[in-house]
Amino acid sequence: MSGLCQDRVVVVTGAGRGIGRAHALAFAAEGAPVVVNDVDADATAEVVAEIEALGGKAVATTDDIADWAGAKSLVDTALTHFGRLDVLVNNAGFVRDRMLVNLGEDEWDAVVRVHLKGHFAPLRHAAEHWRAEAKAGRAPRARVINTSSGAGLLGSVGQGNYSAAKAGIAGLTVVAAAELARYGVTVNAIAPAARTRMTEAVFASMARPDDGFDAMAPENVSPLVVWLGSEESAQVTGRVFEVEGGKVSLAQAWRHGPVVDKGARWDPAELGPVVKDLLERAPEPEPVYGVS
Repeated sequence: MSGLCQDRVVVVTGAGRGIGRAHALAFAAEGAPVVVNDVDADATAEVVAEIEALGGKAVATTDDIADWAGAKSLVDTALTHFGRLDVLVNNAGFVRDRMLVNLGEDEWDAVVRVHLKGHFAPLRHAAEHWRAEAKAGRAPRARVINTSSGAGLLGSVGQGNYSAAKAGIAGLTVVAAAELARYGVTVNAIAPAARTRMTEAVFASMARPDDGFDAMAPENVSPLVVWLGSEESAQVTGRVFEVEGGKVSLAQAWRHGPVVDKGARWDPAELGPVVKDLLERAPEPEPVYGVS
């Protein structure tokens, strides 16, 4: 390995399995001490043991990252054990998929809590630390990598709660990038596609190859995350990347489109032809996932 993140202290949430585990191992392989966070204590212990067996440094936490005190404890763990924090990878999440007419309030609240608040709370405490460092004259070269989803960018049938939370993460990413740039912090997001416990139903029909390249392996997502966590990525911020197999693409955010300006208040009866004209001049939106 190249040592791209040598001695850069990294926190990875949801790192007990799947994509988060792959991130933790990939950062450790590049020389980073890693705080391995997951509510599953056995899973975090296994990942820490894997990293240490390879000669790396790691510590486990089971903090609830959507709890305010838990998120602070997560950041404090990095500072206590390794003396610094350079990279925060917000990855933890789960799904409670249902069509909107069947979606329960508890299922909405749980998904929005772990994904959206579970991104905000660790980011908020990490940002407070980095701001203090910058004000003390110790300019950070810090990185945040959030985890959105294609569902958050385009929508996904049967995942209204998940899509809304992941769209919120994309919005949070661009705001945080704008606010934290002055402190030496970049903030980007990925929208990954890979085979995990959370997506096993979606990718069930995709057979694992007997040999060759497994495009759905979670390990395919981590190289970009590691690069975004390195000092090399200093000029990249406020961006969302889609990652699947060997493909990396840059997602295009909402943009101002065609406009008609009357210069005065519209009458509702006038707006039919106006909207028709705007739609005709605009590109067709990407289809929502799950719409045939």
